[in-house]
Amino acid sequence: MLTFGTDGVRGEFGKELTETYSASLVVVVAKVLGCKNVVIGRDTRESGVLLETAIAAALISRGVEVQLMGVAPTPAIAFAARQHEVVAIAITASHNLYQDNGLKIFGVGGRKLSDADQQRIERQLAAGDEIAGSVGGAGITSVARPELLQEYCDWLIGSIQPDGLKNLHVALDCANGAYSSVAPKVLTKLGATVTTINATPDGRNINLQCGATHPAMLSEVVKNVGAHFGVAFDGDGDRLIAIDGNGEIVDGDHLLAISALEMKRQGTLRNNKVVVTVMTNIGFHQAMNQAEIEVVTTPVGDRSVLIALEQGSLSLGGEQSGHIIYRDLATTGDGLLAALRLASLIVGSKKSLSEIAGQAMTSFPQVLINLRVGRRVEDIDQLFKNEIATAEKSLGGVGRVLVRASGTEPMVRVMVEAPQQDMAETVAATLADAITARLG
Repeated sequence: MLTFGTDGVRGEFGKELTETYSASLVVVVAKVLGCKNVVIGRDTRESGVLLETAIAAALISRGVEVQLMGVAPTPAIAFAARQHEVVAIAITASHNLYQDNGLKIFGVGGRKLSDADQQRIERQLAAGDEIAGSVGGAGITSVARPELLQEYCDWLIGSIQPDGLKNLHVALDCANGAYSSVAPKVLTKLGATVTTINATPDGRNINLQCGATHPAMLSEVVKNVGAHFGVAFDGDGDRLIAIDGNGEIVDGDHLLAISALEMKRQGTLRNNKVVVTVMTNIGFHQAMNQAEIEVVTTPVGDRSVLIALEQGSLSLGGEQSGHIIYRDLATTGDGLLAALRLASLIVGSKKSLSEIAGQAMTSFPQVLINLRVGRRVEDIDQLFKNEIATAEKSLGGVGRVLVRASGTEPMVRVMVEAPQQDMAETVAATLADAITARLG
């Protein structure tokens, strides 16, 4: 049985993530959360329609009203939950390829589930507390609600002054995902000139050598068309990676640093703190220290960031991977919201993204190696304690080593930061070899 990872449940469709399992899961979710109305949206994977049909039917059989958004970015689905005080389900495997799918669940108000709620759901599902036949769904049907997506678009457009992005040329890589029709429309409505790539989803090309995890294509497009900057989304739209006018990547650390400094200047950085994860570059910490901004560090995953934001009543957090969370505005990472705020800052500052990013922070060279293993591994830092200690010692006290198991797939990630690129590469490769030798 699948369990909740760092962000919902996720697995290969038809094998780990089946229609039967998904239907059972959402019925238990409805029972645990006590909901009678659920909004469902999905990204562009070919399995999305099958899962939508299965979970909608299961919920209706239990007397739950179902509203279908159709293809919609995860931030838009969370927005609907917040605006209409309902539970919402996003059918997506985020940045994974089309073979995988998953479910992200938002409680009433658009908030992700607490640890306690997830544990209750897993316990009841494991105990077989799932679909037991129809119990009062007579007369209840699903209702198509495309206007919920339009409400999200209108909200984003209203956050920027009319024609506020006039004379700005933005290149977009929509990852053949849920933003394919939404993002170009919103930016064009705000006056920007938009060049769009990878916005023709066919059910199987989502995230395929494109989007936030593969920004090289967008880099070339930005240079070729002379765009001021570019934005690459992932398949469900809750993260972004930017490209400056020179074609250079501006990752989530830089985007977060830019936002933290600007929000401090505006007086909107609540409690003068920003939340990041353990993957955040040392350079970010140095920049925030110089700006006298306190950094709160959490485990990997935007859900961990959200918990810290709520507990500390804070307004800004995010991840190197491009999840940027403006807690006063949204309940989850929102790639398009972050892109609009970045575009507005570029217009207002009259500086290039390259200048803004360079002034915000300087990154340490960082090497990340992803090692696929035969099974999910727990306590990886303890399992390789000696090897990690040796790697840290080789850095001479300057740099950082992080080894962690993925929360969503059978993979171990090795990250090394060092003053020089070659040093980071050597230490990371040595550590990766040691892990591969034992785990295969």
